[in-house]
Amino acid sequence: MLKAKIAVLVSGGGTNLQALIDAQNSGIIHSGEIALVISNNANAYALTRAENAGIEHLYISKKELKSQEAFEDALIAALEERGIDLIVLAGFMSILSERFTARYDHRIINVHPSLIPSFCGQGFYGLRVHEAALKKGVKVTGATVHFVNEIPDGGEIIAQKAVEILDGDTPEILQRRVMEQAEWIILPASVEKVCATLIRS
Repeated sequence: MLKAKIAVLVSGGGTNLQALIDAQNSGIIHSGEIALVISNNANAYALTRAENAGIEHLYISKKELKSQEAFEDALIAALEERGIDLIVLAGFMSILSERFTARYDHRIINVHPSLIPSFCGQGFYGLRVHEAALKKGVKVTGATVHFVNEIPDGGEIIAQKAVEILDGDTPEILQRRVMEQAEWIILPASVEKVCATLIRS
């Protein structure tokens, strides 16, 4: 069966990468396969997760390459060489330029830990998103999977799932609940949906 080739871009622990690997192993993702993991952080545990799963993995450093353009050229070279169809940003802490996102129009997806358009855009990432939600006093938060364009968190929405905020929540507790109840469910489902579309087109 023809499968879309997926590259996952990571910067940290790789919990969303693990959710994708597990979804691939359990058959939730069957129209695509993870062919490559790229990290911009040499010490990202996500690279170890890729190694444990037998997935090819690379470290590409913006600092070492000295410019956004050189960094993106190295990413493009790695992706093109392997014939990657879909790019998944899973906790990737580097903003991509319009030159890059336009090249992969509707072929880059990201998971964001809030219900966009709330608590999103420049500066909203990681725990900051959950801190902002708690500070505002919202009763419901969640996660969003969206296509990536040149505007941070600005692309077309693919899926959303709501998560209740409970009394006594800290940003860390809320972050974990949003991952378990939303991100790890809608990200694999969205990857499968987009891969199925790509192999049909």
